[in-house]
Amino acid sequence: MVGGLTPFTTIDFPGRLAAVVFCQGCPWRCGYCHNPHLHSPQGRERPWSEVLDWLEIRRGLLDGVVFSGGEPLLQRGLGVALGEVRTRGFATALHTAGIYPARLAAVLPTLDWVGFDVKGPFEDYRRITGAGDGETALAALDILLKAGTDHEIRCTVDTGLLDADAIARLARQLADRGVSRLVLQSCRRAGQPAQLPEALLDAAAAYLPQIESR
Repeated sequence: MVGGLTPFTTIDFPGRLAAVVFCQGCPWRCGYCHNPHLHSPQGRERPWSEVLDWLEIRRGLLDGVVFSGGEPLLQRGLGVALGEVRTRGFATALHTAGIYPARLAAVLPTLDWVGFDVKGPFEDYRRITGAGDGETALAALDILLKAGTDHEIRCTVDTGLLDADAIARLARQLADRGVSRLVLQSCRRAGQPAQLPEALLDAAAAYLPQIESR
């Protein structure tokens, strides 16, 4: 179920000009979510056939299509949709929190890039997401790393939920799995700093050689 479409982006699929398809539905309830209107899978829909028709006239103008959300892996038709996009000559990308490891494994062969959103130290997931299981997300991350698919691991930092100790614990967990790069994104809501405090970046840099602030 398509809840929205961004016709052009230069930042959601590194190195490519892309469109973003926003999928409806997510079982988690992160307090800082920037797309809460997509939580329910029963929202206003845009027919997938309409999106495909639109993509036909974007051949040669766009390089790729990103499936974001919500949580795209909630959509059982995602694999078919990815195949339809690829047959039209577009590269494919996925934004996911790793909620459904088996579904991620199934679609990885049809993906060129994955933006993997970690929520914090994996033992803190239920507190941060309201429902999420850190072990599930960790299993999905391991599947992604083993597959070798091009990816970015990033964490949106709500300073009301994540302090320097939490960031250090997360960075150590990622380093233990061979991760070398983490993107820390500042949470966009009232009361949050426009730029992340240096102490948070230093906490991650103590374990990972490449830290990017966004």
